[in-house]
This record gives sequence, structure tokens and C-alpha cells, in this order.
Amino acid sequence: MTKRKTTQPTSPPQDLDESLSPVERVKRKVAQAKAKGQIPTAQHTLPGLEEAMRAMPNHIARCSLFAPVARGRKKLHKDTLLLETPSVVLRFWGEQLDEAQADVWMQLMYEASKAPLGEPIRVNRAQLLRSIGRHAGKYEYEWLRRTAQALSWAMISIVASGKYEIDEKKAKGSQPAEKLLHMIDGYDYDPELEEYVLRVDPRWRHLYGNGEFALIDWDKRLQIGQGQDLAKSLQRLIVTSADTEQRYTLAYLKKRAQYESPMRKFREALKEALHELERLGILAGSGIEASGKGQEVAVLRRAGK
Repeated sequence: MTKRKTTQPTSPPQDLDESLSPVERVKRKVAQAKAKGQIPTAQHTLPGLEEAMRAMPNHIARCSLFAPVARGRKKLHKDTLLLETPSVVLRFWGEQLDEAQADVWMQLMYEASKAPLGEPIRVNRAQLLRSIGRHAGKYEYEWLRRTAQALSWAMISIVASGKYEIDEKKAKGSQPAEKLLHMIDGYDYDPELEEYVLRVDPRWRHLYGNGEFALIDWDKRLQIGQGQDLAKSLQRLIVTSADTEQRYTLAYLKKRAQYESPMRKFREALKEALHELERLGILAGSGIEASGKGQEVAVLRRAGK
């Protein structure tokens, strides 16, 4: 009699573990690919992402390039210093960009990640608006056109060293050189197909290199309430750090948000934004405390950490 061969049940792959949140699944995939040397840097901008995620380079997410500013007249920047660390200096030229424009840019970079950088990508304008949680209509199309102009005009200067260096041919040990990059290289409209043709500078891949990008839970971002752009801004900041508890002075948060009203008004806006992030499960808790140096500090506790 032939003995029946039995098979042992196998465990699901780690990156398919349904107990993990979408963000944690993506992080695990990126970490596994990085450990195996499989993260592509020559062709794709955003490696290892899923439909539920969008990404932004940490340096961009931490600074005030995008900010929760009013929709009216905006400040014009010329060689404005946005970020200065021992390894990165970031400056900006263009019209101040807001959080709604951050949504457009993240979606466009997500679309650009589907093909080799520098190649034209076609994006239907109605689908693009729906992807960022907006309706498709005359007003929205005109807003999208103005946003395309602002992103095409917007330019950053980056001087980076070490793992952030964006010049592959630079001699080892030489001084880092300044590089100029537009937020998008080209954004041409085809009226017959109602599509935009998108092009992105291939050098952007270096700003996403070494896993140096923040993962934004897209579904939760789209659920953030109307008029809660400060909550959107804080969501981007929070995910640049893996720390469970994060502490930021109110003075720093106010400056980053380009908030020009008195501190008392910013404090109230901040409390509302923190409550919104708690409502959506982005934060497990938050509060405002006095530091030992007499400064007010926002204490943020990430959910799911």
C-alpha cells in the first residue's frame, strides 16, 4: 500500500502578514529588498510602494517647502533657506506651496514611479483629481492648471554630502556641489485626451535613495477633515521619524507651518490638528507641555508603534 504523502502547512510570507498595517507592510518590504540589494535606484523614484501609500523625501517632508498656508496671495521665495543640517542645505525659488499642492505632487511622483524616470507619463486630469480626493469640474481643472504651473516653476537647490549626495560621478572626498531641481520637469496638457504628460528629473531618485523617504498613509490623509491642513502637515512630519514619542517646540512648528498669526491662535489650531490626527488613529495621544527651558513643546505619540 502506497503511503500518502502529507504536506505541512506553511506560514504566509512576512510581507503578506495581514496583522500589519499598510505602512508597516511597505516598510517591511522596503527593508527586505534593501537587505538583499534589490532596491532599484537607476529607474524608479519610489521603490517598494503600494497603492495605499505615497512618499516624500524626508528632507522635503520636514521643511516648509509645502505648508498649511491660506489659498489666497502667497509669498514668493527667492533663494530662501528651508533646511540646513551638517549633510544637507536646501533652498527654494518659487511661489509658496500649500498642502493641497503637496497632495498633487505626491500623486504625480507616485505616477512617475511606474516608469523609468525622465520618460513621459500620461495622467488623466479627472483621475488625478479623484486620486487626491477632489471632484472633477471646471473650478478644479483650473485649480489643477495653476498647481501644475506652480510645481513646474518651483525649484530647489540642494547641496548634499554622504549618503544624500546626488552626483554619482563625483570624486570621493571632493566638496559637494549645488544641484538645482524643479519639482516637476514638464507638465504638458493634451486637450484632446484631457491628459497631462508628466516628466520628472531622474536625479530625484537620489533624494529617495537609501530608504530616506517618509511613507504617508494615503487613505487616512484623504480622510483628514476640510480646513485641517495643519493636520496634513503634521502627518508628513511625524512619519519622517521612527520614534514612538516625538517632541517639537511650538516655535519650530509655527515657523515650519509658515503661520503668521499670534502664538495663541497657532496653539489653538495645533490642538485641533492633533485631535484630528488622534481621531484618525495617526496619533495615539498628544499634548502640549512646558520644557525645562521655558518653551512650550508638543508631545506626539505615534499610533501602532
